[in-house]
Formats: sequence, structure tokens, C-alpha cells
Amino acid sequence: MIKMAAAKTTKAEKIVYQEIEREVVENEKIVTKKIPEKLQKRIVNQVDEEYQVAYPHNEAKRKVNLARLKLYNNQRRDSKAVGDNLMFTVFNTIHSELYDDRLMAQWEGRGGQGDEDVESNLNALSEFDYDIMGKAKLDYEWNWDAEFFGRGLLMMMDFERKVGIMSPVPEVIDAITWIRDPRATSVNGDMRGKGGMRFGGREMGATYYELKALPGYFNIEALKKDKETNSTIDDARSARREAQGLENFDKKEEALGKHNNYEFRLLDWFTTIKGKKYLVTLGNNRSVLVRLTRLDYGNRWPIIDRALYPMAHDWDGVSIPDLTEDKQRARAVLTNIGLQSAKSDVTPSYLFDQNRIKNKNDLNFRINKFVGVDGRVDNAIAPIQKATAHQYVNIIMDMLDTGAQRATAATELRQGIQSKGQTTLGEQELAAAAGNKRFNMSAKVYGWSEADFWRQWYRLYKKHFKNKIDEKIIRIQGAMAPTWRPLLRDNIVSQVDPDVKIESRVISETKRMREQHSYGNFAALALQDPDNNRRFIQRRMGKLQGMTKEELDLTFPPTVDELQAEDENELINLNKMPNISINDDHLAHLEIHVKANQNSYSLAHVRAHKRLMVIKRDRPELFAPPESPQFQVPGQGEQIKEKTAEKVESSRVTQ
Repeated sequence: MIKMAAAKTTKAEKIVYQEIEREVVENEKIVTKKIPEKLQKRIVNQVDEEYQVAYPHNEAKRKVNLARLKLYNNQRRDSKAVGDNLMFTVFNTIHSELYDDRLMAQWEGRGGQGDEDVESNLNALSEFDYDIMGKAKLDYEWNWDAEFFGRGLLMMMDFERKVGIMSPVPEVIDAITWIRDPRATSVNGDMRGKGGMRFGGREMGATYYELKALPGYFNIEALKKDKETNSTIDDARSARREAQGLENFDKKEEALGKHNNYEFRLLDWFTTIKGKKYLVTLGNNRSVLVRLTRLDYGNRWPIIDRALYPMAHDWDGVSIPDLTEDKQRARAVLTNIGLQSAKSDVTPSYLFDQNRIKNKNDLNFRINKFVGVDGRVDNAIAPIQKATAHQYVNIIMDMLDTGAQRATAATELRQGIQSKGQTTLGEQELAAAAGNKRFNMSAKVYGWSEADFWRQWYRLYKKHFKNKIDEKIIRIQGAMAPTWRPLLRDNIVSQVDPDVKIESRVISETKRMREQHSYGNFAALALQDPDNNRRFIQRRMGKLQGMTKEELDLTFPPTVDELQAEDENELINLNKMPNISINDDHLAHLEIHVKANQNSYSLAHVRAHKRLMVIKRDRPELFAPPESPQFQVPGQGEQIKEKTAEKVESSRVTQ
């Protein structure tokens, strides 16, 4: 058990913790208050103990991944040797396939008052923030880490309040520098937190003035120019430079002055103190506390992890290099052996008869050269017999390539290469369909982390977007021209948090095309009956064609009854009873009233519409328009008006 958990908390320290929590919860600021030195030391000791547990556990895997970076792109190999690119080919095939298939977030309300508008605004806002946050580039790097290291990490805890941005700020964490709890199987575990991290963190670098510009840092003057002995960030940079064929410059960095852009090494560590989650930042080889931030995100770490081939109850899972590294090394060895064999065939060694060929210089090659031989020409010179590359080399090379393709579904067709075998079109389509299923599974697994991303995105808006203070204007691409929509807190934060649905673009498009085909056959029959709801069928077909709500509204403008029913929904949601007219289009009203809150008023109002429909069927004469006589006898007009008024009065329905 760590010392800090066992030590007693003094009264002064309890006050500090209360101030920390109050400052975070009420003011949403990073801790800036003076922390007693004794408390700082206890926090430093706890983090150092956890670090000593986590670092050795991660070191072996980290060294393997550093070596694989060089194998992925080795620019420092022997200039006379040939490298194999199996890992890059397979990796890039899978990476491009999953990156091209964008995951789309669709927000769905929980049925509360105003949820329909909030749902629409969140869909528009998330699409707008996709560009603001640079989500396309984030996805590339996030996917890359997940595919190369087995698990990619993205942190999202900051909110940028600058005009023109006003959005969360996500950051992809370098997965190779992450040091985690050995017990963890994922960052946040299951819905109860089981399997989640107790602690974990990463090394980071920052200059003196970068730290000065950031809120919440203290003890900055105490930082010294001493690099971490086992620096994960330096090891990662060195491995990447070596793979690119560049020189290391870590020693030259020491020539910079402390206040002249020298990069200090800091440790960002996520841990639990007194049952609450904190971000602790240490400097000077984990000996000085420079930041302490309370994390208030619903008892979750503000980190989302993404895995490509996850294994149950395991953090690392399976990565693409796990499946291709050994095969690439074997192919590289066989390729260079074959290359040496080919070179030896072009420039072989020879045996010659010294009695017949007197001058060795005569053996040097020259065009149109004549060499005198004493005696017969045959058997004067002969090549030395040597071993050649075995005929099974090509078979083994193909087996290694096929094994990698089968393990990852990155077939030659997906790589853009025509298949070598003589296969029919039907066989190729079956193979492509089977491969699509495996890629679709990976896209669905990515959807887990994508849903977590957008939930955290919503939490940050809910936490930082101030009521009656903040406003964000977003651009929406309309059917006719772009429109600008201002959003306040009430427009995007509902009483009950909405659900987010993640769907692959490829899967969604395939599903839409399938529904379009099946519904088109049904619509052709349904439209032949004039009593069917032709307007709904046509709008449904337009939606399956990919038309937006705005395009559908322009194509099928809402009727007077639909507009009236929407106004009545607002009264129903306020627990008020709207009036009913005998001339209403009751079917149109019933279709719109489905969207209203389900309460006693909505049930009574819907029941009244149904009752009027029955009366109209049984007694149509009550709903007939009054006759307008062309020739009136004196006093006849007044009698007609009285009879019409009696019919209308008798048709009233009490609600």
C-alpha cells in the first residue's frame, strides 16, 4: 500500500483539498493556491512509488516497439542490402481502408422537452467542430498508433474559449511514451470502472516561457537542467530519427540556457488522491511538484483509448507489426540471398589452365578481344561450381506474403494489385465480401472509442459553456446557400444527456442502398392506393436517396395542418390543451403529435382527433359545407344560417 494512503490527513491539508475541489467544481480552474510543502512531498512520494511500479512493466514492450519503428522505415540499412516493405504495405492498406471509412456521429435525444431541437443543433455543432478541432488529422494519428502499437490514446480535457474557436481541444498522446498501471486492461474499464487504470502517465517537454504562459503551474523557478536518465520521450525521438537516417541532437540541447528555450522534462501523471482523480505534473526527475489539477469528469479519466484487434481482458491486444514483423525479416533475408546469388551468376569465378593461358591479363574482359590459347580451346577455362538460391525460395516468399495477407485481410486486390491466380469474378466478389466483413468489424471496434470521444466532447461543452454568457456561431451548409446559426447553452445542453450513435460511412451507405432498393419496390405498390399516405411515402423515398431535412422541407413544404400541429405540440409540452377544429386534417395532426411529450394532455388531444375521425365517417353530413342558395326567399337566408350553426354546435367534441 502506498504511504500516502496510509498517512493521516492533517486539518490544514483537508482545507487545501477542500479548496482544490471547490475551485475546480465551482470556478472550473486549475489549482493555483499555495500547497504546503509537506503535502507536496507526500504527493511526490506517491507518484514516484506508482511510477516505479509501472515503468518496469512497460519497458520490455516499449523497446520492442522502438525497434519496429526502424523496421517500418529503415533509412540507415546497409546501402548494398535490400529492405523488404511487407510491414509498410500491409499496414498502409489497413490504415487507408479504415481512415477512408469515416465514422459519423449522430445525436439522439432521450425524449425530453426540446430534445428534438437540441439533437439537431448537436449534429450541426459536431459537424462544425470536426473541422475546428482538426479531427481528420487526429483520426489519422490516433488510428496509426492503434494499428502500430495495438492501442492509441487521445486526451481531451481542455476547452479553448477564444472567439472563432470555442470548442474542446483534443490531443493524441504518443502511445510509445505512455506508462500505465500493470493491472489495467483499458483506460476507464467497463461501466463500473472494472479494469480501468489506477494510475498512468507520460513524459512531456516544455520550455520555461511555455510553462509561464499556461495556467496552474507553480515552482517553475525550481526546475533545473537535468534530463531524465531513462527518458521515454528522448528514446522515442532517437528511434524515429534513426529510422529516418538523421543524427541525434540531444547533447546539443544541453547548450541552451535555462531561460533560452531549454526543454525541461516533466512527468504528467494521472492518479487518485483521497478517492478523487487528479493530474499531477512533476519536474527534476520526479522530485518537484509543478502542477496539481482536480479532474471532474464523472469519475472517468479524460483519455479515450482505441484498439484495432483488442483481446478480452488485455491492454495490448494484437497490432499489425505483431503479425508482420517476423515475415518481413524472413523475406528480407531471402531477398538478399537471392540478390547475391544473381550477382554471382553475372560475375562468377573461373578455373583456367595455366599451361594454355600464359598471361593472366588476357582474362580481363574487353569487347572484341582475342586470347591466344596453346592447344585446344575447349577445357581451357570453366566456371567454379557454387551453391545457388534454392528453387523453394520463391515458394517460401509467397507463403510469407500470403500468411500476412490472411492474418490482416490486406489482400492483393485491396493493395491495388491484380490477383496472380486464375479466379472467376464470382470468386473475387466472395473474397472481397469476406474481407469487407473483417474490415467492418474493425470499424465497429473503432466506433467504441469514437462514441467515447463525442461523449467527452459533450461533457466539456456541458462543463465549460456558460449560460447567458457564451455564444457560438456555426456555419451550416444549406440546400440553397450556407447559413449561420447562433447557439446558446440551452440550444445544445438538454435536461437529460442525449445518446450518440456511431456508424461507419461505408456501412451506413450500404445499408441505405439496401433499404432504398427494398422500400422502392414497396412504395411502387403503396402509391397505387389513393387512401395511403402518399406524402409520407415520398418523403421517405427522398430520405433514402440521401436528401437532407432542409431539402425535403423545400421539396415538400409543410402543410397548414402540419404547422398548426407543431404549434399545438408546444402547448401540450407546457401542459396546456389546444383546441380542435372539425376541419382539421386529423391524420396529419396525429403524425405530428407523435413528437409531443407523452402526458395526459397529449393522450386526450390524440383521442379527440380519433373521435372526430369516427364521427366524420359515421355522420359525414355534419362536416358538409353549408349550401349557398342562389335564389333566396325572404327570410330563407337567416334559416340556413341557423341550421348551419346548429350542425356545427352539435359536432363539437368535449375534450
